[in-house]
Amino acid sequence: MKLTDLLTPTYIQMLNALSAWLDKAAGQVGADEGEKLLAARLAPDMFPLSTQVRFACVQALEGMYRLRGEAFPPEMGDLLKEGQNGGEHPGSLAQAKARIAETVSSVQSLATDMTEPDAGAPMAHELPNGMVFDLGTEQYARDWALGQFYFHIMTAYAILRQQGVALGKADYVAHMMGHLRPETIPGAQKEE
Repeated sequence: MKLTDLLTPTYIQMLNALSAWLDKAAGQVGADEGEKLLAARLAPDMFPLSTQVRFACVQALEGMYRLRGEAFPPEMGDLLKEGQNGGEHPGSLAQAKARIAETVSSVQSLATDMTEPDAGAPMAHELPNGMVFDLGTEQYARDWALGQFYFHIMTAYAILRQQGVALGKADYVAHMMGHLRPETIPGAQKEE
């Protein structure tokens, strides 16, 4: 399997799921409570929901740009700063959904002419604090890009659940429902 065939649909599916969770949240708590919801945290030393959304977007873009071998655009730095300041400026649910939509569009655009990277090619992955990981491209995609992306997606899901938003497994794997055999749904009527 190509790395781009793994990352691109994963980013798009899960970002779209995140956007749908925010829609559910807005429907349940109302638009006026959206900012309060975006300021919610799982623990005092963790970033709030607004940051988790933005960081999920950053991780998706980072993965795409790194696999393309391209420098990050200035907009990514802006998104990262927004995320870091999410506790003081959580924004609105509409703004969070707009960021997700922009990211999905960017991931789709970046994937259109992407050349598959050599899976074993060395990649130095430097963190903002100066730590550097020496990885192969496949290792980066598997062990860092997907892991970090899912960390922020799952933390956002957990915050929403903690705040009382009625989400379930079907919301998490909504992209799988198109593959479900209708007759296997518990309680489904079977024709005789």
